[in-house]
Amino acid sequence: MELRHIRYFLAVAEELNFTRAARRIGIGQPPLSNQIRDLEDEIGAPLFRRLPHGVELTEAGQVFLPEAQAIVARAEQAKALALRAARGELGRLRIGFTGSAAFSPIVPSSVRSFRRTYPEIDLTLEEAHTTRLLERLEAEELDAVFIRPGDADPPSFRSHALAEEAMMIALPSGHPLAGAASLPLSALSGEPFVLFPRIAGPSLFDGIIAACRQAGFEPTLGQVAPEITSIANLIAVELGVSVVPSAIAQIRVPGVAYVPISGNAPIARLTLATRRDERSAVVQNFIARMLATKAELG
Repeated sequence: MELRHIRYFLAVAEELNFTRAARRIGIGQPPLSNQIRDLEDEIGAPLFRRLPHGVELTEAGQVFLPEAQAIVARAEQAKALALRAARGELGRLRIGFTGSAAFSPIVPSSVRSFRRTYPEIDLTLEEAHTTRLLERLEAEELDAVFIRPGDADPPSFRSHALAEEAMMIALPSGHPLAGAASLPLSALSGEPFVLFPRIAGPSLFDGIIAACRQAGFEPTLGQVAPEITSIANLIAVELGVSVVPSAIAQIRVPGVAYVPISGNAPIARLTLATRRDERSAVVQNFIARMLATKAELG
């Protein structure tokens, strides 16, 4: 039994006339009669009773009618859902982000805009460090990740540049330099640095070390923060100083002062990474929403 047989049956059942039904669906009357006869043979019972000027439904046809209508309705629903899925209006999206990326305005704004535009997408968020996010992206456990890539984008992924922000010096508020309007990075020579583990963000970590060396000193690595967002808490108890993306300055931890870097300040970059061969319409829609949000934020 094919769907077209059911559609032909419904046309005849609604018109109660083979000629009008054939005209409505755009085929000749003899082929339509043959198709209905094939359907009746397959069912094993007549669906129509032929009359001098039309047809009427038999008892079998009356029972078959609502079921046939339901089948066609479900087929139309399935088609509509498939088209919506093809347009990226249905499905799921798994987004990862680093702790520091969450403080950049474009990240929450992009997610919020996407949710409002595509409310039926099953959206999940996961926070992790950059290395872990890229591992999960490659393993297809995440679909898109906001990361701090350093000076170079990850080569095996497709990256969408979002923002560049100057990094800032973070000091205990009681530090002698905490009240400065700005400081050269060299002012931190000899100070113990509070940094995150290199595995949490290799490119950003290496960028900070390289900037210190360019400023003429080798940073003294002290206390290790489990994540970049934990750095402020460790600085507040005077375990050292650090260099952080300016977005981190939004973390107003008592006992921490943020000072702009004068001269050649290192830059923290923010990108969205996806798999290079990604074809999901949902992911493409998220990228489009993110780029639109970037343009709106200027």
